[in-house]
Amino acid sequence: MSTKKRMLFIINPRSGRERIRRKLLEILDLFSAEGYHVQVHVTQAPKDAKNTASKEGAKYDLIVCSGGDGTLNETISGIMEIEEKRRPQIGYIPGGSTNDFASSLKLPKQVYEAAQTAVRGTAVPIDIGLFCEDRYFVYVAGFGAFTEVSYMTPQDRKNVLGHQAYMIESVKSLASIKSYPMKVTWEEGTLEGEFIFGMVTNTTSVGGFKGLINQNVALDDGLFEVLLIRTPKTPLELSAIVSGLFLSDEPDSELVYKFRTSSIEIQAEEEVDWVLDGEFGGSRTEVTIKNLPRCLNIRRDLDV
Repeated sequence: MSTKKRMLFIINPRSGRERIRRKLLEILDLFSAEGYHVQVHVTQAPKDAKNTASKEGAKYDLIVCSGGDGTLNETISGIMEIEEKRRPQIGYIPGGSTNDFASSLKLPKQVYEAAQTAVRGTAVPIDIGLFCEDRYFVYVAGFGAFTEVSYMTPQDRKNVLGHQAYMIESVKSLASIKSYPMKVTWEEGTLEGEFIFGMVTNTTSVGGFKGLINQNVALDDGLFEVLLIRTPKTPLELSAIVSGLFLSDEPDSELVYKFRTSSIEIQAEEEVDWVLDGEFGGSRTEVTIKNLPRCLNIRRDLDV
């Protein structure tokens, strides 16, 4: 008798519209039919997915997580605490309201089809971000205008409205855009001044928007895409920023900077709130971000 492969299935039942509940028995039947002995863990509290993946992950051939980008972040953060040669592969069944990284991976939007990819897809290496030497992120670390929207939007509103919820909260925050005096340093340059927004990403979609970042993003090239926006002095400048972000392919302007780098340091005069993969990442005056290249293997369908 052949030995079954071992899978840890981490489920956040509260993410998105709880679609996973309706397909759970079908998904478990699929996993078993594909030769896996499945251990199911239903998350009970924040950090539960991270702690479970960290403590138990090395025992398994594959960890599949179902939830939003925050659940994926927790699961991968836990796996990253395992010695690299013992890290299991990961499969992802997106269940949140935006699912930015799933979009970059071109994962199916339907939960059963995504489950099929999780067990039948090809494992490909991806880069992971290291934030201040003690936190990980999968696809974005950001600060400033609108970044707080993702973790301030109540879960029930995300469930009901989905993507529209982010837009509603964004409009509310327009009147209170804050400016941050900063010094930004990377391999090839330095910027100083006041900024209203910044993000370090490894994705084609942020907050559901696909126009902010170069669409030729490679998830395994050891480089991040960086976007920094200086503080506009007039409504006209703010309008120019928005137009430049979504309607123009022009390179850097005096207000908007885009570049690629494997590491970056940011020093601020006061504490700045950061968001990692849509979840609150803490308040810091000094930040270091490094790209950890090709350090994790995730299942995807290469034919898509």
